[in-house]
Amino acid sequence: MSLSTLKNRRERGFFDGQFLIAMPGMEDRNFARTVIYICAHSDAGAMGFVINRPQSLTFTDVLLHLDMIKQEEPIVLPQRARDFPIQTGGPVESGRGFVLHSDDYTSDSSIPVSDDICLTATLDIVRAISKGAGPKRATMLLGYSSWGAGQLETEVANNGWLTCPANEELIFDRSLEDKYERALAGMGVTAAMLSAEAGHA
Repeated sequence: MSLSTLKNRRERGFFDGQFLIAMPGMEDRNFARTVIYICAHSDAGAMGFVINRPQSLTFTDVLLHLDMIKQEEPIVLPQRARDFPIQTGGPVESGRGFVLHSDDYTSDSSIPVSDDICLTATLDIVRAISKGAGPKRATMLLGYSSWGAGQLETEVANNGWLTCPANEELIFDRSLEDKYERALAGMGVTAAMLSAEAGHA
């Protein structure tokens, strides 16, 4: 599923608004120990963002890359923008930026993905954040994760993922290191418990 499909969707699938939590045996390095927020799911496939994998880029790096500021200029950012998180959202279109954010900020290009969360993939939100006028809660993700028709259902059926309702607090929490463990804890399990169960399957 692509961003254009997300814009034009008319239906909500079973995994819409769910977390995918990778099982300990996940062999794909792109998704090992990841927590993914599913923004859209339908018969056509699914689209979501990894929410616990940091990028080496800073928000200042992004502004420089987009020519919103110049290297020789003194860089003074609002407090909230100084440590604005940049994450790896997935392996598809990894050079493209997306901002998941609270719905207190919207533009003509913002796409609602839940009752409280929107997705914006245009420069206007980056400018707003750099000026301290952006949403109260947000994270920037480079790239996204995508599944074709029936692919995600098959992976879940094959015990590749655990699923549970998404938690806004976890989506926007800037502490990424233990987000995987906290997502599992929210389901009442640990990675060790799941590994033991897999070993006895």
